[in-house]
Amino acid sequence: MPSLQKNSFIKSIQFYLPALILLFSVLNEFDLNYLNIEYFSFNFVHILIFYWTLKNPIYLTYGIIFIAGLINDVVIGIPMGLSSFCYLLICIVTAYLRNITLSPNFINDWITFLFTLLLVNSIEVIFLDLIFSISVNYTKYFVNTGFTFLFYPIFLVIFNKLEKNIRIRKND
Repeated sequence: MPSLQKNSFIKSIQFYLPALILLFSVLNEFDLNYLNIEYFSFNFVHILIFYWTLKNPIYLTYGIIFIAGLINDVVIGIPMGLSSFCYLLICIVTAYLRNITLSPNFINDWITFLFTLLLVNSIEVIFLDLIFSISVNYTKYFVNTGFTFLFYPIFLVIFNKLEKNIRIRKND
């Protein structure tokens, strides 16, 4: 009997793993800026949210994404709600893409991810620079968008393997 309880505990931890990764990444502001490589950064959170809300949104709920955005705003020091708005905008795009797509295609998803990144980063820059008068380095945003777009296929492979390990089976 203890093996069954241990197995269900591991399954519940695996079920919440994407949400835990999201919260961990916004708390640490994980985008490889700490390597001090100039003009190299990518936004792991955007990749994570786009993948999980597109492929299987039951693992990463909108409430968790909203809370993660608020935490990100506090950690980075930008106005409250801006990251949550941007993260939920990614969710809107993925929900639309999931509903109109008959058969998933990597190239279509990747191109949609690029447009989503451009939209979200443009909105974030507009809010920060024009509305809140916070100085923004446009080059860093452009480079960040490019590297985030290029790293999506790598994380797609990783997240596909992770999803196979945590997929809920009806007969378990």
